[in-house]
Amino acid sequence: MTSAVIVCENLVKIYKVADLEVVALQGLDLEVQPGEMLALVGVSGSGKTTLLNILGGLDSPSAGRCLVAGYDLARMNERQRLFYRRFVVGHVWQQSGRNVLPELSLQENIELPQLLSGVARRERLRRARELLHLIGLETAAQRLPAQISGGEQQRVAIAVALANRPQVLLADEPTGELDSQTAGEILQLLRCLNQELGLTIVLVTHDPALAANVDRVIAIRDGRTSTETVRREAPLPSIPSHLSTASAVIALPSKTHRESVLIDRVGRLQLPKEALERIPFHGRAEVVIASDHVELWPVGSLLNGGPAVGANSCEPREEQP
Repeated sequence: MTSAVIVCENLVKIYKVADLEVVALQGLDLEVQPGEMLALVGVSGSGKTTLLNILGGLDSPSAGRCLVAGYDLARMNERQRLFYRRFVVGHVWQQSGRNVLPELSLQENIELPQLLSGVARRERLRRARELLHLIGLETAAQRLPAQISGGEQQRVAIAVALANRPQVLLADEPTGELDSQTAGEILQLLRCLNQELGLTIVLVTHDPALAANVDRVIAIRDGRTSTETVRREAPLPSIPSHLSTASAVIALPSKTHRESVLIDRVGRLQLPKEALERIPFHGRAEVVIASDHVELWPVGSLLNGGPAVGANSCEPREEQP
């Protein structure tokens, strides 16, 4: 397998608010392959935006490792961080006001990141025209952002983020302020960029339509990666009704997606909330390690009609990765 472009190992982020410490990430593990299109989902406060800010070089991890395109984000100085934000990653925000400057034309907005990076005028113009053509707005180059629609502004935002040819594009709710038809057009553009340019894209979304069309969906819960949902190569012909949903977080169907629980490098996992609500674990479990699988049982269940367990098959409090 190709070396991952993004690697997070036991990533921790702690914010101090007044006299309180808020743990936003609690030992998160993640790998993203080059050219992959990945969505991060989860409830508010789960750690999605914190992770995106760290990947974008806008924040620093408190502990753990975070490597993006070979850059160690925990060890960079300010000069290295500035270079990283200019050339390694591009950002697209939900609010159009954070993406483009209203007093500049579309072409000037795309030229600006290059100007700040010392790119010569002729190359700036060539790159701006190339990107305007790519997003379908070459005839609107001299218009101001206020003279185009919200969807077109988001297209320009993507072009601005790609001006300096980053390896990774980060998008925070890129369709959050758009209607469904326009959101679909933005999704199509992102997928086109991903496939034609080999661009690695990591986006945060609550939009099921957007999540359904990426390569993988990672659910984050309580600051850790919880589940992974992957698109199937071919839809299944039929699925029992009780298995119709693959992802409880974003409601992706089992017919087209396959969900799995993620186990981190030290063997920790997060059971789905449905399992915790239905089965009374009360914070503890007995573990049965069979030849080809692991079973979790509420404490005491093995003595009350649980499976027959061999002398060496039950090791309490251990999990097999």
